[in-house]
Amino acid sequence: MIEVADSNSLLRNDVKKLGNILGEILVHQGGISLFNKVEEIRETTKNLRKNYDDEAYKSLKGEISNLKPPLRQQVIRAFSIYFHLVNIAEQNHRVRRRRQYQLQENGVVQPVSIESAVATIKEHKFSDEGIQQVLNDLSIELIITAHPTEATKRTVLEIQKRISIILQGYDNPLLTKKERKRLDESLFNEVTSLWQTDELRHRKPTVLDEVKNGLYYFNETLFEVLPDIHQELEDQLENYYPDNKWSVPNFLHFGSWIGGDRDGNPNVTPEVTWETLNLQRQLVIKKYDKAIVELMKRFGQSTTRVEINEQLIQSVEQDEQAYMETSEVWPVDAEIYRRKFAIMLKRLRHVGKSEVGYKKSEELLNDLVLVKDSAENHQPSHHKLKTIRKLIRQIQLFGFHLATLDIRNHSGEHEAAITEILKVVNITDNYAGLSEDEKVSVLKDVLKNPRPLMLLEDDYTKETLEIFKVFKMIKKAHSEFGSRSIEVYLVSMTQSPSDLLEVLVLAKEAGIYRLHADGTVESNLHVAPLLETVDDLVAGPKIMKTLFEMDVYRNHINERGNHQEIMLGYSDGSKDGGTLTANWKLFKAQQEIHEMAKEFNIALKFFHGRGGSLGRGGGPLNRSILSQPAETLGDGVKITEQGEVLSSRYLLGDIAYRNLEQAASALLEASAKASLNTEKGHFREPEWEDAMEEISTYSLKKYQSLVFEDKDFLTYFKQATPLGELGALNIGSRPMSRKGSQRFEDLRAIPWVFAWTQSRQMIPAWFAAGTGLETFATASEDNLKLLQDMYKKWPFFQSTINNLQMALLKADLTTAKEYIKLVEDKTIADRIFDNISSEYKQTKDILLLITGNQELLDHTPNIQESVYRRNPYVDPLNFLQVDLIQKMRQSEEQSEELLTEVLLTISGVAAGLVNTG
Repeated sequence: MIEVADSNSLLRNDVKKLGNILGEILVHQGGISLFNKVEEIRETTKNLRKNYDDEAYKSLKGEISNLKPPLRQQVIRAFSIYFHLVNIAEQNHRVRRRRQYQLQENGVVQPVSIESAVATIKEHKFSDEGIQQVLNDLSIELIITAHPTEATKRTVLEIQKRISIILQGYDNPLLTKKERKRLDESLFNEVTSLWQTDELRHRKPTVLDEVKNGLYYFNETLFEVLPDIHQELEDQLENYYPDNKWSVPNFLHFGSWIGGDRDGNPNVTPEVTWETLNLQRQLVIKKYDKAIVELMKRFGQSTTRVEINEQLIQSVEQDEQAYMETSEVWPVDAEIYRRKFAIMLKRLRHVGKSEVGYKKSEELLNDLVLVKDSAENHQPSHHKLKTIRKLIRQIQLFGFHLATLDIRNHSGEHEAAITEILKVVNITDNYAGLSEDEKVSVLKDVLKNPRPLMLLEDDYTKETLEIFKVFKMIKKAHSEFGSRSIEVYLVSMTQSPSDLLEVLVLAKEAGIYRLHADGTVESNLHVAPLLETVDDLVAGPKIMKTLFEMDVYRNHINERGNHQEIMLGYSDGSKDGGTLTANWKLFKAQQEIHEMAKEFNIALKFFHGRGGSLGRGGGPLNRSILSQPAETLGDGVKITEQGEVLSSRYLLGDIAYRNLEQAASALLEASAKASLNTEKGHFREPEWEDAMEEISTYSLKKYQSLVFEDKDFLTYFKQATPLGELGALNIGSRPMSRKGSQRFEDLRAIPWVFAWTQSRQMIPAWFAAGTGLETFATASEDNLKLLQDMYKKWPFFQSTINNLQMALLKADLTTAKEYIKLVEDKTIADRIFDNISSEYKQTKDILLLITGNQELLDHTPNIQESVYRRNPYVDPLNFLQVDLIQKMRQSEEQSEELLTEVLLTISGVAAGLVNTG
């Protein structure tokens, strides 16, 4: 195997090659003066990172401040595009490393792979029944969301993908001189195209634009990669247990919020949601069509050569009579498989258009299984027909809906609608004004009465009718696209049991929830609370216990297979209480709700609303899974995949595969170990939990002393970050603030994190953690040793500490100090920045003591090197951003040129830090 040092030299060669091409393009497009200026700034920032010199630092800032258009914009773009190229090179290197493992002949297994998970299970000597039970319980759902939408435009993503494919070509050991020359020319042309492409959007994306952006990843990678992950697990089980027959269920699914997330986005209407479902079906039908056409080419077997199942022959004859015109029947009678595929194509192309079309994906699936079963009868048993098996798996995974669409809305919207409905029918004049107990009593009575409440739609306001239309649309979608098209209704800002009962009442009015005359209940929609703030997380167990004790809610749960989904919000919790406290409260809420649900024999699936950035619960998927309470994994895991991470995880097939393989292997191994350890079971000690409770208390107090108790903090935040400029970046269809309000409570977590990330302070990802950890560590001489043990042995704590290290490494307070110039009151600026700086040092010092590292992230040198490699090139963009914002805010007239340049720096910093927010 290539040594790590040699392997990284290949990455450095790629970066150098791309950098040299960019330099050549700068000379061609902007002249030698542009090239020289970029080189001068680049060399200075690199040297400053190695050996800081105050005079050189001041000289660099003066140089940057004196840049004038059009040179200034070209310099900004040069550094931004360099980051896009570095990102491509690093992704390509991940693919390279994976291939290096696969080339090994000495049994080396790549860590965190499906093979490594199966090998670990083999070592633990599980029974066959035990392994199969773990497989049966395995479940991962990944939900793509639009917020924040990928900051990089689709056109730029396409160019990046082509560059990546070209870079992979250079690793071909049989590459000829002629082929290398062709690659060189193609690479130069693509980087030129990247330079000549406008990277900023000139309008906000519509919701359907966001839908199409999400579908791009299904089309490009996910449709192919998901079944491959399942096949890899099947193959490795057969490899390690050759005498067994295993059944690998469809454990890995993708869903979506895009087009269904109504919370705070008035653009997500029932009509838009319906069109989203249509677009998803169109894509998946197109995919099946292409796959069946390909199978048709391969399955030319004739009845004169092989014996075909009689059941298949009969189905072909019946279907040709029922669905085919004479001219449409496959002309060769003996080619039964092709005759069957011709029928399948006809029916597939009429889905949703006529009675000829398949009504359900299960009908298509049954036809394919008939072909597979027949074909495998005349195939050697140890040679499976993997192409048709893959399509069968795809239909099982994607149906005719492609991705289950979650609907989300704010609890206040439902309360307002219920208030009006109950007033119109004379049940209560002011439902919203009732106590919680009174609300629950009214709602239970309504749910126990089979009669509908709403009769004439003329009696209601536009807002109430709009809410009701959503539920009618869900009912219609189940009929048109299948029950899997919409399975979950999420209630954001859930604070009490009535928030969920209100949704059940609205579902009852639409016929999704029904109480029949004989007392039986029919319920076709999961209702899931979203617990977001620290207070809501603490109240979560009590809310759910109250619901589980209600007959009317238990009837609904029974109809949903004794299954309850609960979403946990990472963004608002961190904004409310700081990252360390929020993560601990999330952990505790899962633990307590899980234990309580066990008493009711209810299976819980926790839905983790993580962002891409560290301040919103981000980090690698596999670590996200391992950091949960081990006992909660058995009922499945659901995690958001935010818009900002989609391109880095799913643009390239090999990267998508590796990302999903890591997630699957982590869950498989953790679930297997948890099943072995059911009595003690939780891989943590009581004193660890006590320590976290104490640390969290100290941390929360420190966080709130700045964010909520310092009267000048909001002024500092708004002025010392590019918050006000972010709205013009056009990266999402949702407003930045709920209700268009200026209040901190209504500011969305996305711009909150994005703004801090841009200014390099990144306080949502680390602030107050140092106070919590150090206060605890110094309270007793044994406490530091306890924290060190927790780091070594507890995945939750290890993940928390490693994310803090990453946050501190990406933050840069020397650069961040430049932003305090934007604060009008110097006293406020200095005081708050000194507070932040002091906490930064405290946090870094205690993290190094806990981990035993000399420097942050010493344990992951590849990531550490990546951050070090980027930082000198992010600095100029930050300096330019501060200078331009200062000029823009001081200008009496709005300058489009200045705004464009600010937005280009924002886009460049996001690319450099590989995070938006």
